[in-house]
Amino acid sequence: MIESLKRYARWLHLRWPAGHVEPLPELAEDGSTNLPGVYVVGDLTGIPLLKLSADTAARAVATIAADAGFRRAREDRPAGVHDLLIVGAGVGGMAAALEAERRGLDFVVVEAKRRFQTVADFPRGKPIYTYPRDFEPEGRLRFRATVKEELLAELQAQTAHLDVRSGRVARLGRRDGLVVARLAGGGELRALRAIVAIGRSGNFRKLGVPGEELDKVHNRLHDPADYRDRRVLVVGGGDSALETAIALTQCGADVTLSYRKAEFSRPKPENVEKLRRLERDPAADVAVEDPESERVASASGGFLEQVRRPGRLRLALPSAVREIREDEVELEQQGGARTALPNDVVFAMIGREAPLDFFRRAGIRIRGEWSAGRIAALAAFLLFCLLLYDWKSGGWLDALSRQRGVFPYSLGALGERLAPGTLAAITLESARTPSFWYTLAYSLLVVIFGARRIRRRRTPYVTVQTATLMAIQVLPLFLLPEILLPWLEVHGWLPAWIADPLFPRVDYGHGREFWRAYGLVLAWPLNVYNVFTDAPNWAWLGIAFLQTFVAIPLMIRYWGKGAYCGWICSCGALAETLGDRHRHKMPHGPRWNRLNLAGQLILALAFVLLVLRVLSWIFPDSGLRQLSNLLLSGSVLSYKWVVDVFLAGVIGYGVYFWFSGRFWCRFFCPLAALMHIYARFSRFRILADKQKCISCNVCTSVCHQGIDVMNFANKGLPMADPECVRCSACVQSCPTGVLEFGQVDSAGKLIAVDRLAASPVRLREG
Repeated sequence: MIESLKRYARWLHLRWPAGHVEPLPELAEDGSTNLPGVYVVGDLTGIPLLKLSADTAARAVATIAADAGFRRAREDRPAGVHDLLIVGAGVGGMAAALEAERRGLDFVVVEAKRRFQTVADFPRGKPIYTYPRDFEPEGRLRFRATVKEELLAELQAQTAHLDVRSGRVARLGRRDGLVVARLAGGGELRALRAIVAIGRSGNFRKLGVPGEELDKVHNRLHDPADYRDRRVLVVGGGDSALETAIALTQCGADVTLSYRKAEFSRPKPENVEKLRRLERDPAADVAVEDPESERVASASGGFLEQVRRPGRLRLALPSAVREIREDEVELEQQGGARTALPNDVVFAMIGREAPLDFFRRAGIRIRGEWSAGRIAALAAFLLFCLLLYDWKSGGWLDALSRQRGVFPYSLGALGERLAPGTLAAITLESARTPSFWYTLAYSLLVVIFGARRIRRRRTPYVTVQTATLMAIQVLPLFLLPEILLPWLEVHGWLPAWIADPLFPRVDYGHGREFWRAYGLVLAWPLNVYNVFTDAPNWAWLGIAFLQTFVAIPLMIRYWGKGAYCGWICSCGALAETLGDRHRHKMPHGPRWNRLNLAGQLILALAFVLLVLRVLSWIFPDSGLRQLSNLLLSGSVLSYKWVVDVFLAGVIGYGVYFWFSGRFWCRFFCPLAALMHIYARFSRFRILADKQKCISCNVCTSVCHQGIDVMNFANKGLPMADPECVRCSACVQSCPTGVLEFGQVDSAGKLIAVDRLAASPVRLREG
């Protein structure tokens, strides 16, 4: 049984890798931080592209220059205070300096090492792909060269006239309304505003093993020819590690590549293919597969000659470094066995980390990090949601307000002054229930933040999708049950053959259960109450069956689970509008991916309740009706209070601003859990042009379903994870236009591409 469940979980979802998102400074869209006057640009915004680093920097300067408070402060600027402090003289910092110069600002640039250090540290002859190719960044810094040496000379020529102060900023802060930078060697600089453009190049991750401090351990490869005939260990499983191992082998080194997993999941397929070819045949001439590679090799000073005298490559998968010694390294293999390898040089190519301590010292918030204030705010909001949903769902707070005749029950007196049957009277009558005000507030949030999303995203896909969500929320989910149906009923315009089966008469509200109209949109088992009636309601049973087992599977077949979750569902409507700015807060990783399966348990519970309800109809005197009523809504541990109120309401909306708006949708929604099964047979995919992918991980970081989109994209594979809700955030945010929506057949062959453009880059490219 356990093994069967494991196989099911792997088939459904766990077969795909879980994404990881690097912690970075928490930034607004203009790069500003919670420390007033301080902006972050370049690599630390999450996109490691030279052009976009320059673009974010120039735009930050433009934002600062246009700020009315900054302009007023310039008029009374004290002596010795600069308009702008720029920390870092890389691409972002120098682009900011050029823009500040153009705008006539008094600025100072501080650099701890040298200008364009990151570019200078690239290996000799490295091709530079300045994506997006047709994109010209804001400001004056331009990129034309495509090889490291030429690009470095080009950048230096454009900025040679700018002064750069040598020094390291140890800490940023504020004093007397100014940004104050304390320098490591003593002294300080003061400015009205500051731009931080320090990147991540010097903050290499550590192996955390004895001997890592030895001089033979490196984090960069400058010239592979220097290591010919040396015994080299390369540690890592990303593109940098594979490219290092390939270059060293081609230049005659004896290379061992150690990686902690049994297979590579992150690197580009072409790098893995080259690595495997070199492992089989070290003489494989993979460096000159195309004219561009040959030109680059020729430009690197005799590299072609070195290629033709290769070394040897061995893969140690899975393995981990346990100790580094002067003339050997110790690897631990799967099962615990340890092996000592003769060794001259170690390259620890395991990535870099953002300089988070620098930002923490400045009091700048880090994405995903928790503080006492953040925890208190979450607890307070959860308490608010608990009271709100108790009131809205007929709990003790609603009973108390009803008993004391306070809002909204106090509105009854106003209704007596209105002419019966008018829309105003009908609306006021509906307004005497908490659900009216809850649904009104919900709809207003969707409309207001939906309009903001359309203005912010500016793609045809987002415009049509958001407008559809807004229309569905306002019309069938608010106006229809709360105003239109009661108004038709009062005037006798609602035919009995429609009203009686769909909205039975009751002794509360308008005389009919118009709230059941939600079932026209919210399908079973998201909405269980139209199905779990005391006696079978054949009209709603038929509608629910057609929705859940016919219409939705057909939609998913062609457009994926997001055809409902991202275009119809009210939960999705709020997540895509109010939650639009918070989607990057969804936690990622294997443990969170396993929690996705919680929805399968709730789906199973919904089916158990359905079976009990059907049996109670068949055997009305068996006591099964009382049991199913108890499990459905008759206790604090019932489906209504645990799933509908606590998980969907209190937790689902209570963590909106801390864990993204899709927390309920991703982990607990039973309809989403059912649609995951349907989606395994869907044609829908997110398609990827792997040649454009730079492995920046932006697509994964903005996915509020926790999908490792980059793992598919950098291999050029169609994204098949059933969690996808077609929100388009990954397509929208990709800086190089890698992604688009489409359909494939069972063999993975392309059938169609979506007509609604969702990628701004592809829109620019036509």
